[in-house]
Amino acid sequence: MSAAREGGPVHRWFTGAGRLAVRRPWWTISTWLLVTVAVAAMVVTFGRPVDDDTTMPGSAAQHGRDLLEIHFPGTGGATGQIIVRSTDGPLDEEAVRAAADRIEELDHVDAVTAPTTEAGSLTADRDTGYLTVQFDVGPRDIDAELTAAVLTAAAPAADEVLPGGTLARPAADTRRSEALGIGVALVVLVAAFGGLVAAGLPLLTALLTLVCGLGAIGLAGHLTAVPEVATTLATMIGLGVGIDYALFMITRYRSLLTTGVPVPEAIVTTVASSGSAVAFAGGTVIVALAGLAVAGVPILATLGWTAGLIVLVAVAAAVTLLPALLMVLGHRIDALPIRRRPHVQRPVRPSMWAALSDRVTRRPWPYALASTVLLLVVAAPVTVMTLGQTDAGDQPPGSAGRIGHDVLAAEFGPGITGPLTVIAELTPPAPVPMTLRSPSPSPGGHTSAGPASPRPSGAGGTAATGTPGPRVRDPRVDALVKALTEVPGVERVHPPRISSDGQAVTVRVIPETGPGDPATVATAERIAAVKAGRLDIYVTGQTAMKAALAERVGGRMPYVIGLVVILAALLVLAAFRAPVVAVKAAVMNLFSVAAAYGVLTAVFQWGWGVTLVGLSGPVPIESYVPMLLFALLFGLSMDYEVFLLTAVRESWDATGDNRTSVREGLAATGVVITSAALIMVCVFASFVLTSSPVVKMTGLGLAVAIAIDATIIRGLLVPATMAMLGRANWWTPGRDPVNRP
Repeated sequence: MSAAREGGPVHRWFTGAGRLAVRRPWWTISTWLLVTVAVAAMVVTFGRPVDDDTTMPGSAAQHGRDLLEIHFPGTGGATGQIIVRSTDGPLDEEAVRAAADRIEELDHVDAVTAPTTEAGSLTADRDTGYLTVQFDVGPRDIDAELTAAVLTAAAPAADEVLPGGTLARPAADTRRSEALGIGVALVVLVAAFGGLVAAGLPLLTALLTLVCGLGAIGLAGHLTAVPEVATTLATMIGLGVGIDYALFMITRYRSLLTTGVPVPEAIVTTVASSGSAVAFAGGTVIVALAGLAVAGVPILATLGWTAGLIVLVAVAAAVTLLPALLMVLGHRIDALPIRRRPHVQRPVRPSMWAALSDRVTRRPWPYALASTVLLLVVAAPVTVMTLGQTDAGDQPPGSAGRIGHDVLAAEFGPGITGPLTVIAELTPPAPVPMTLRSPSPSPGGHTSAGPASPRPSGAGGTAATGTPGPRVRDPRVDALVKALTEVPGVERVHPPRISSDGQAVTVRVIPETGPGDPATVATAERIAAVKAGRLDIYVTGQTAMKAALAERVGGRMPYVIGLVVILAALLVLAAFRAPVVAVKAAVMNLFSVAAAYGVLTAVFQWGWGVTLVGLSGPVPIESYVPMLLFALLFGLSMDYEVFLLTAVRESWDATGDNRTSVREGLAATGVVITSAALIMVCVFASFVLTSSPVVKMTGLGLAVAIAIDATIIRGLLVPATMAMLGRANWWTPGRDPVNRP
């Protein structure tokens, strides 16, 4: 039994793919190398921009952003801050203005606003302030070179100059994690295969998968918004499944060689059996990720298709490139051995997994009950899990973003790092002085993670000094400002700014609490409910957008879970024609996901051992992480379920004895699945070393779930439940399970 039934069209297709690799191995290898070089060259030439901006179609926060784009042209550009501090008295205002002038002369800088006490960007003792830098390009184009140029221009302004907002966005720091994951994978592969050549092949195919997959994702960044976390996530998944799929294929190939099967026949058989199972497993992951599209959350849809793309490339490499490499190597797959394989067959002793399965199937009820209770205990914290948003203050201590955030929060209050932008349309339009009838810089840069200070009252004046220009009094605007000032949770309200067409007014509101505090979301909701005449008020900015994201994720989560569970169960049903097995596989995977959620809640929300993952204290669980983890974990866990069930079904078809088939299936797959799971756990866990709290959550959640799935669930719960169900495991409507096909 395999994912592709013998004699069926899918089986014939994979058999044909195996024969092509046997006949034209160098043609296949050359094609892969050419594609890899071409993709790498295009990435080097055109780059791979990332965009961490949050959008939420259909939300009030998104409507407010759209109004900003219409009435305040230029708000799409990124905004950053330069924090200036003096250690021996007030800041030198002349030096600060000169720095602002130098920064404004740089390419892609649209305007610079120097710190003033009126705008709330200068402390009362005048020793600390921040310049707001408005760019004419989006966050994806704020690269290290532009950031360095801005910091260099600002350096003479004060004793200490720090970046903030977009300028302090951390660069991807995954190289250490990638190196550690590859190193551990090599050790596990050498232990599993006993030779360097066999161990090196999975790493080679995984690296080619990463170059092609990540390159394609990076190039897609020129066409659509791709967040930086997408490439990090794709790296994790690409390394994990790329190595695992090759591991399964090579294990099958070497076992065939051991029995005396000729190399060409062994390759064709491997592709037709293990290759089809790999494709089915990868398809399950892709289908689970596709379920994210129904969430109505752009960032989740993007993370879904980028991760799905890397899985697709990994499957393609496993069923085309790897067989061609095996044909070229032949029996040399066992070259460079670390330990010698015995020439004389020794009596095979029962493996650990066979012995465990034998004990479990003899007394299934105690093992099923104990493992279920253990899983429920681990998953228990999920009942109080809350979704929130991380900010620069949640980054590891000592990082640029964290330092800038802490200075701003200490000097100007925690709300300065998560300002709220209020916009309202004015009908009829407000009168506007002639000096304002032209497009002006952004009122605050809603794309930035940090604060942005608008020019006071929307007036003219110079950008570098922020000097107030002529004011326009409108009773509707005055009423709005007064109402906003009285909202509980508001620290201060910046002067209003009227658009050049007079049809909209925007006000920057600084809350008393930081962006990651649930109290800030409550403040934003109170602001949105403000009644100021007949004005329709919209609250936008990154804090409001992420709050809308959390609300939508919470509302759509049940639908995504239901869809993914149904689709995955249908795929298993199509593969094994066994409804009971399909339902049981879905339930088992729900256990592993729930356990991962419980660990995430305990570590990140409660702070249990959070310092061990490089953070200084509890942080909010980013709103989209649980839904993303669900799709990924359900797909990846189904991989191991498919490989195990394939072996069990083969034994069942041969013996008709349920207990024997469970024992033999677990014994046959125990070592290879354990090795594959260990590799995935180490790869995922290594990404806890990155600076991003979101990546830490994702890496830890994936590692915990795979570890639980490969031990408690596969070693105890699956054999116990299969033993209890007996022949019902393989029941098919209208067919007697005793009379097997």
